[in-house]
Amino acid sequence: MQVNTFYHTPVLLHESIEGLGIKEDGIYVDVTFGGGGHSKEILRHLGQNGHLYSFDQDADAEKNIFPDPRFTFVRSNFRFLKNFLKYYKVELVDGILADLGVSSHHFDEEERGFSFHANTALDMRMNTRAGRTAADIINTYSEEQLADVFYLYGELKNSRRLASAVVKARANHPIQTIPEFLEVIKPFFGKEREKKELAKVFQALRIEVNDEMEALKEMLRASIDMLKPGGRLAVITYHSLEDRLVKNIIKTGNFQGKVEKDFYGNLLTPFSSINNKVITASEEEITVNPRSRSAKLRIAEKK
Repeated sequence: MQVNTFYHTPVLLHESIEGLGIKEDGIYVDVTFGGGGHSKEILRHLGQNGHLYSFDQDADAEKNIFPDPRFTFVRSNFRFLKNFLKYYKVELVDGILADLGVSSHHFDEEERGFSFHANTALDMRMNTRAGRTAADIINTYSEEQLADVFYLYGELKNSRRLASAVVKARANHPIQTIPEFLEVIKPFFGKEREKKELAKVFQALRIEVNDEMEALKEMLRASIDMLKPGGRLAVITYHSLEDRLVKNIIKTGNFQGKVEKDFYGNLLTPFSSINNKVITASEEEITVNPRSRSAKLRIAEKK
């Protein structure tokens, strides 16, 4: 079983697989197939009667599919987790794994437009077969909408100034490429923090292009319905927006983090947290795979 390790080196591989507590005859879901690293490891732990369903909307990920009768690849965004499992007549599963964020492959493939180092079109779509691009958003959103995107998803304090500059620049000609976009926004960042701030801008656009926050919410809601009692949810996040949603749904059963209790004072949440302290990558892993530096793993069990 060959996996394209150049596509994406699995982050927190041992910790996430261990957290799933895999049963040989269990049914598992990897909602972020990518290069297939996590999926391959799950299959190594499954017996002949176990099965793995792996989701990915990226056409490039399909190149990494491997033949195995215990494996089903689902060409879809993970927000449709429940729909497709029902389609495959799966009632409940024993575990769900999600490795969120953008893989190193997406940054390496310059034409995808995920990196501010690229000299290409503003795209940023995970699914290149459909949907709006980053250029569409930059050129059609109102100034208020752009400011909201930069502030909510990039946590940029100068979001309104950025949005205003974009709207003024596009009035002269559409902003279609990354160099054209950088020419507009770079003056707003000092040299000492330029890379970090540009990364935030591109993160914000990527999240909006792919509707990542809503897709994550839908997947997490579906996991509540699709996990068996005792089933495990393992989620790897890379920025605070994702991590907050995952932490809140595990601890309180809602995305706002609002604590609700029953008559006896018990927390009304469908999950029990397996690791009360978030799991992070070791220094050894960070050295080998720098992408893991910002990774946080949370594991929960369905009550």
